Amino acid sequence: KAFSDLPISDATKRGLKKAFFMDMTDIQTKSLPISLKGKDVLGAAQTGSGKTLAFLVPVLEILYRRKWGAADGLGALIISPTRELAVQIFDVLRSIGGYHSFSAGLVIGGKNLKDERDRLSRMNILVATPGRLLQHMDQTVGFDADNLQVLVLDEADRILDMGFQKTLAALLSHLPKSRQTLLFSATQTQSVSDLARLSLKDPVYVGINVASSSTSTMPQNLEQHYVICELDKKLDVLWSFIKTHLQSKIIVFMSSCKQVRFVFETFCKMHPGVPLLHLHGKQKQSARLTMYTKFSSISHAVLFATDIAARGLDFPSVDWVLQMDAPEDADTYIHRVGRTARYESKGKALLFLMPSEEEGMKVALQKRAIDVKQIKIRASKTQTIENQLQNLAFQDPEIKYLGQRAFVSYLRSIYIHKDKSIFKLEELPVDRFAESLGLPGTPKIKFLNKEIAKKKKNASRTVEAAQAESSEEDEDDEGVQTAISKPTAVRTKYDRMFERKNQNVLSEHYSKLIDHEPMSDDGDDFITLKRADHGLEDKTPTYDASELSKRKLKLGRAKRTIAKGGLSTKLVFDDEGKPHELYEMADPDAWFEGTGGLAGAKEEGKKFAEGERGKMKVADVVDKEEAREKKREKKRKRKDKEKAVCPFFFSLDK
Repeated sequence: KAFSDLPISDATKRGLKKAFFMDMTDIQTKSLPISLKGKDVLGAAQTGSGKTLAFLVPVLEILYRRKWGAADGLGALIISPTRELAVQIFDVLRSIGGYHSFSAGLVIGGKNLKDERDRLSRMNILVATPGRLLQHMDQTVGFDADNLQVLVLDEADRILDMGFQKTLAALLSHLPKSRQTLLFSATQTQSVSDLARLSLKDPVYVGINVASSSTSTMPQNLEQHYVICELDKKLDVLWSFIKTHLQSKIIVFMSSCKQVRFVFETFCKMHPGVPLLHLHGKQKQSARLTMYTKFSSISHAVLFATDIAARGLDFPSVDWVLQMDAPEDADTYIHRVGRTARYESKGKALLFLMPSEEEGMKVALQKRAIDVKQIKIRASKTQTIENQLQNLAFQDPEIKYLGQRAFVSYLRSIYIHKDKSIFKLEELPVDRFAESLGLPGTPKIKFLNKEIAKKKKNASRTVEAAQAESSEEDEDDEGVQTAISKPTAVRTKYDRMFERKNQNVLSEHYSKLIDHEPMSDDGDDFITLKRADHGLEDKTPTYDASELSKRKLKLGRAKRTIAKGGLSTKLVFDDEGKPHELYEMADPDAWFEGTGGLAGAKEEGKKFAEGERGKMKVADVVDKEEAREKKREKKRKRKDKEKAVCPFFFSLDK
């Protein structure tokens, strides 16, 4: 079905035709008639199925039908999880909405907040990321969404996965209830269902090849494979793959920003013969946009990326998606491989799995009806790059530092993953992994050391508990008594403290050494001491003063003196020799009479104020002079440094 068959405006049809959008995809065919009627839509379709147009066309048409103008304010709001996806949506909006008179804006993090603030009040359509949008709603004066007509949540599950639940709830509280809401996602999870229940009114569900919690339909043109590869061989295999696919467009997914940067920097220095790019969340916004634009426009390149590039981004003609690190779950796998085989094009996906990850990952993918076939690596085609990485780390300290950070960040990512049936930190060859990165030694891993200590502590407690149980069982066997099992009471640290015995000796060892059984007199020594009970003198021990040090004696005398005499007072003697307290106040009545009454008191007050002003003026002059001297000294030092750095600049006058 063609877009021209829809009841939409000529301006939208011309925009779609100019951007070469002629025929509708399945999700567009099903959702557009519903959303154009003004109903809420909960849309779900596989990646690359055309969800962006499914919500942009209704946005333009609803505002057009309501004759929306510049004076009406914000009419449509589109929220995207990542900056790159927001930029992509904004570009598509510009391409199809050029014949409309609406003003559209892009609000994402990493840009100048003041520039955005100045233009925000003039926007009719806004594409934004959640964090920056909430910041504007809270801080920008004059920006409100009270007149909002349409709200679009794109990749809603990703918005929730990235920790924006509270932000999204705060945003929804700012928006009017009468709006139309369009919610789109590639996967339907429980969190998305909860969000739909909170934000949509009687929504119409539209699903095409949906990745639900139990089934998944991947693109028909996607070939999916996996290889078994040890952790310390992954970089060798990756390098060999790139060298044998120089005429391909490849995305390589890794688990952390530090890994992406390390692999990018080292591979760039090794010159594989194909352009290398990298995209991760620690980059500045300008750098991220540059990388996104370059990779979109180039025909052969390799992009190293984190999961920031796994959602919604439409890179044209991607041949291969490599997952060097296993995805945390099946949903992440679906979105990663969705960067290739977009719509009707072909694509291939390759997943690197360690032997410890294979079984758990296969089970997780089979639950979603994802069939991934194993292929084997040709040993003859594999090149070892460990020596090259060691050489780079030795020559460049920054490469060595990046390798250490990449090592720790990868282990931390394995450590924090929830599915321990897949990610088993204890089975990783940590030392060999460090060597494969070119590092001279294995870096210290603080969180891993804490975990080992914790396990040891828990293991010792388990052993003690087992020993206690075995001793109790022995006692029960002897007595053959049955007792009702009572729940064990909680023992606090205070209970354990009061249960301690023989604090001054090694209690268990000491009790074993001493034989408490009575012995016969035959083995006694020739002379034995018979203890006789006697009374104890109730006297506290006294110490001779000569036994104490002089320092302690002086300290004792000083304390006694202070205790007897109380607090000391500071006195001042006048000319007649009479003592007065240091801050003694004059008698108010006598002073008032001595100054000559009220007029005299006022005169004294003026004199005092005048005197203080004079002091302040003198102090002010001194302070200003000190400030000027500091500035001169600072300027002098700066000039001396400039002379030291560039002496030839000052030798031209000679």
